Order: sequence, then C-alpha cells, then structure tokens
Amino acid sequence: MQSQLHEQLSRSDAEVILLRLPERIRTALIDRAAEIEYPIEAVVEMAIASFLNTEALGFVDCKPGRGQ
Repeated sequence: MQSQLHEQLSRSDAEVILLRLPERIRTALIDRAAEIEYPIEAVVEMAIASFLNTEALGFVDCKPGRGQ
C-alpha cells in the first residue's frame, strides 16, 4: 500500500500531535481554535506553517525559510 501525501492536516493527525505537546501548549491551541471558530487541525497546521514561513496560513502556501 502506497502512502499518500496530503496538503492539509487531518483531524486524527492533529489529535496525535496535540497529545504529544506540553499541556499549556495544547490548551492554548485548543482555546485559540475555539476563539476563532476554526477546526483544531487548521489551527495546528497554521501554527506549524507559520513557524516555517511567517507568511503562510497553511501547508499549501508554506515555503520554509521565506517570510522570516
């Protein structure tokens, strides 16, 4: 079976990532998702993408090393 690459983080993948984060970080991401009424997977994706590229909103437009 071939692995398929996705340009967006799935909810199940976001949950796995959240479980491995310190509680204060996990809580902050969950609170932020509720505040802006976005799915948690979108908020986790935005956090990762913006760390790599300050101009990115998600994985699709993330170009690591740009916008720093």
